[in-house]
Amino acid sequence: MNAVIIFIVVLVLTIFLVPFLNVKWKGIVLLTAIAINTMISGNIAILTLIGQTFDYALSGSWSTGPIHLHIDALSGWFMLIINFVFLTGGFYGFSYMKAYRNQKSNLSIHAIAFILCYSALISLSVIQNSMVFLIAWEIMALSAFLLVIFEHEKVMTIKAGINYLIQSHISIVFLMLGFIWMAYRTGSYDFSAISAYTASHNSANSLVLFICFFIGFAIKAGFVPFHSWLPYAHPAAPSHISGIMSGVIIKIGIFGILRMLMIINTDYTYVGYFILVISGFSGLYGVMLAILQHNLKKLLAYHSIENIGIIGIGIGVGCIGLGNNNLILASLGFAGALLHTLNHALFKSLLFYATGNVYQAVHTLNIEHLGGLIKKMPQTAALFLISAIAICGIPPFNGFISEFIIYTGLYQSLQDATLVSLILIIFSILGLVVIGGLALFCFTKAFGIVFLGNERSKLPEKIKEVPFIQLIPLYLITILILMIGIFPDLFMNLLLEPTGLLAGKKVISTSVFPVTTIIAMQEISWATWLFILVALLVFVIRNLVMNHRKVETLSTWGCGYSVPSSKLQYTAGSFVRTYSKLYGSILLTYRKEKEISGIFPTSGHYESHPYDKIEKWLVDKPIKAYKSLMGKFLFLQNGKLQIYILYGIIFIILTISIPLIYEKLFLFIDFLKQL
Repeated sequence: MNAVIIFIVVLVLTIFLVPFLNVKWKGIVLLTAIAINTMISGNIAILTLIGQTFDYALSGSWSTGPIHLHIDALSGWFMLIINFVFLTGGFYGFSYMKAYRNQKSNLSIHAIAFILCYSALISLSVIQNSMVFLIAWEIMALSAFLLVIFEHEKVMTIKAGINYLIQSHISIVFLMLGFIWMAYRTGSYDFSAISAYTASHNSANSLVLFICFFIGFAIKAGFVPFHSWLPYAHPAAPSHISGIMSGVIIKIGIFGILRMLMIINTDYTYVGYFILVISGFSGLYGVMLAILQHNLKKLLAYHSIENIGIIGIGIGVGCIGLGNNNLILASLGFAGALLHTLNHALFKSLLFYATGNVYQAVHTLNIEHLGGLIKKMPQTAALFLISAIAICGIPPFNGFISEFIIYTGLYQSLQDATLVSLILIIFSILGLVVIGGLALFCFTKAFGIVFLGNERSKLPEKIKEVPFIQLIPLYLITILILMIGIFPDLFMNLLLEPTGLLAGKKVISTSVFPVTTIIAMQEISWATWLFILVALLVFVIRNLVMNHRKVETLSTWGCGYSVPSSKLQYTAGSFVRTYSKLYGSILLTYRKEKEISGIFPTSGHYESHPYDKIEKWLVDKPIKAYKSLMGKFLFLQNGKLQIYILYGIIFIILTISIPLIYEKLFLFIDFLKQL
């Protein structure tokens, strides 16, 4: 209880202090507050991963009833992820936001929203009262909205923020429906009442209840088709907020789904198939759209959707294992999902922070305008490359480990599969393979176009690497990415408790994870590192041998030009042209072009703008139809003062007459009854 009190006191003091401090101290106080609360919550979280649980009871109020706080291994795992991402994000943001130090009032709001968002996410991990859970969810949504619209003077930023806020509240509507239904049936707001109710009623009701909660949490997580807010909010936010949103804010949706799986007793086999289908489609659709993007942040945003799909595939496999009472299958699925949740938080936040460095150096995120940055920003380029390799699931980095576990779970599920489940699982394996291949294609384009070659348009003359202090959080993330890749068994041991909770049994040894899986992961990772070390050794020997030799650099070929034009390089569009033509019927691209004509053409122009076909059909068309319907009533708003006065008179007449009409009607009914 003391920990909860200290956590709240630090939060309140920070909120009251920040507005009165100068710009530098705002950041210092904010980072200090985050660090203190990280130590408090992190200490408890670590204890949960070795088997302890913590329960706190707050008195609450007449409207909420008693507020139960429960911290188990699942809460602890997500709390540790939230703490690490907010610490590194806050540290990076401290340097990144120096460019905006003249916006003192904006920075105050930004700092307050930052710690409110952090506190709300930690609270959501432990709250067991549906009323208070919804309040914390609303605080998280509103604070994240304020973080997204920091640069509110930009029209597109405001549009993205409002889009996010509206869809966040659609998410809340579905969560409210589920919680109100349970409160009406049980008379309690406590999560334990949901568990007791679903255990004593038929599985159909439980399945409907779970789907209601799933939609609410899936909107926040970014599953397709509930994803359309995400590609707008990520590019609009400052880079450290983009990293935090992708790293942990969308992951609270994953936490909510996992928590509901723990407390709702339902048919887990059907739930597993449902999640597997949604997740496979999300992963494929996300990466297919990511390939077409020209805005680097938007590209990364669609990869968040892709990786949420991969996490969902792991959850689906775990649910199928639960439904079939297969502990190994359930454990592999949930362990892969939990580890990929951490892995994605790491490499995606690293990608966004590296992108933030690029943006501050060149002031654009349009991939078509970039090129050659590896020569001027070598450290940022190397960090971006490491995170790109990790997100593609290539050894020896962390993304390979979690995807390997999910693959193992899918192959494990083939042994006892029926015909229908066999077809679904085979397609899931193929989908995961295609997702990995397309991700590799996408990041080859992203890294190659941004960092290699020559610049494709006029960039600022003095492009240089960001200060080392701004790179420190990126290196911290990289170290953890490498550690997971080198020592997967260590992190598998940390996953025993949360996996045991989700799998429905207390896992007390690593025997629940096939030993061959852990050994294979480690050997592949170490073999890859050996290959890297041999390659580095060859490179060092070559440099030593060539060190004293004269090296002359000449043009590749000399047919009439001395300096190659950047126009001879691939653009982002031309790099994926074959792909975009191949999947043109599925994907949507708007093009603007000026055809080259004449014997001696002077100019030509071509632009392509990819768009989300699902967003067009599920968001744009309904809104257009609604606007068209409302447009038919525009005659009511005609700008004539006399008509508006008439509306007022009609309103007053109706206000007076309707109660009189009702009174006469009731008297008439009473008269008829007397007859």
